Amino acid sequence: MEPEWLVEVTRGGWVESRHAGHAVVVDKQGRVVAALGDPEHITFLRSTLKPFQALAVVAAGAAGAFGFDDAEVALMCGSHAGEPEHVERAAAMLAKLGLGPEHLACGPHPLSSPAAVEALKAAGGEPTRLHNNCSGKHAGMLALARYRGWPVEGYHRPDHPVQQAVRQLVAALTGLEPGGPRWREAVDGCGVVTFALPLVDVARMFRYLGRPDLLPPGLDHLGPALERIRRALIAHPTMIRGAGQFDTEVIRATGGAWIGKVGAEGYYAGALDTGHAVALKIADGQDRARPVAILALLGRLGLLPPGAGSLQARWGRVAVTNTRGETVGEIRPAGRLAGGPSR
Repeated sequence: MEPEWLVEVTRGGWVESRHAGHAVVVDKQGRVVAALGDPEHITFLRSTLKPFQALAVVAAGAAGAFGFDDAEVALMCGSHAGEPEHVERAAAMLAKLGLGPEHLACGPHPLSSPAAVEALKAAGGEPTRLHNNCSGKHAGMLALARYRGWPVEGYHRPDHPVQQAVRQLVAALTGLEPGGPRWREAVDGCGVVTFALPLVDVARMFRYLGRPDLLPPGLDHLGPALERIRRALIAHPTMIRGAGQFDTEVIRATGGAWIGKVGAEGYYAGALDTGHAVALKIADGQDRARPVAILALLGRLGLLPPGAGSLQARWGRVAVTNTRGETVGEIRPAGRLAGGPSR
């Protein structure tokens, strides 16, 4: 199935650009209640996978064994902005392992947060591996290697036991077979493995992040670890991204009734405390379309939790401005998300 038009960008009253994509919403039983485009679309989760990569660490007992607090557990799930609190937490995690930044397999990259850029500039420094948005995830993976007695060297490689543990966990939670026709693998931007899975299976997996009690028999032993991750994200929402960012503000605005995670190239998945979950992929990878589409989809289904009004005010329709600060257009829902035809 082809992607549907989800979002359009106007200028002077005319549509200048359009963004298509695929999306699916499931209920607490895992039944599809809404779909746009192809709910079986297979694409890479990228950083959207992080809460479940962190789950491998927490469920094994590694986070507890090394004394990671809730802020550090939340950082393992995050694509942080490289602000001082993020960098300090990542360094503290490594110190608890007796390791240093040189053990991180992720490389440095430009910072996304203006505040982080200014802080680093004031300190006269350059971005390091600790500033990488994935440094918390990598520190967690190193903790799992240390805890299990596995080699630290090469922990990011597909054949390392750390990555095998994540693979086995995701397979168990989705019911998919690694290497099967509905499963693809590649190297993510930070060097570890990421998976391409059908959107509907990702949405069903994300249900458990919002409602660990929905885990089926045989997987319910993961409930306490998922609950710890859920509570950590609610208590420390800035660790998942940063103030003013969609992931963080969703948790803040709804008090944790909605928890989600963005991924590169226009990916998103989120869980509601009703047991519903959503997964979305913007086909052209444009991040600007993502929050507009998500809010429109959940809003049309009546699933936005209390407190989401502030999110709607900010991202429901986004002003397009020029360099003079004048509003010259908007980013808005399109197609069925705006009550119109799908094509």
